[in-house]
Amino acid sequence: MYGQMNMSFIKSFPLSILVTLTVAALSLLPIGRVEVAANVPLADKWTHMVMYAVLTAVICWERHRRQNAVSALPLIFAIVYGGVMELLQAYCTTYRSGEWLDFAADAIGAVLGFLLCLIHRHSCACHRRGN
Repeated sequence: MYGQMNMSFIKSFPLSILVTLTVAALSLLPIGRVEVAANVPLADKWTHMVMYAVLTAVICWERHRRQNAVSALPLIFAIVYGGVMELLQAYCTTYRSGEWLDFAADAIGAVLGFLLCLIHRHSCACHRRGN
């Protein structure tokens, strides 16, 4: 039964799992300086916001597609996940540092992704009603 539940979860949320693992890899693996981003102010913070906006939006979309429901769970998950990634960077790597501003960017991105999901759901509902 436990194995069937795991397979069901994996089949229901494949993109969410892929994006979650990608964010973990990008957060925890050593990545050298990206020259293109060197000239962009706050490029690191923008990257955090985009990653967590995408993460939250994908989880919301897959959850809505599967359960026809929108809840704050994807938002809460993404914010907690961002905090965990920052703690892992601070305490489990020697080549990364956890930062409060990175966590703030993660949270802002998660909120933006959640808002995009709500706007999309509202616009779809309006189209179905003919408004």
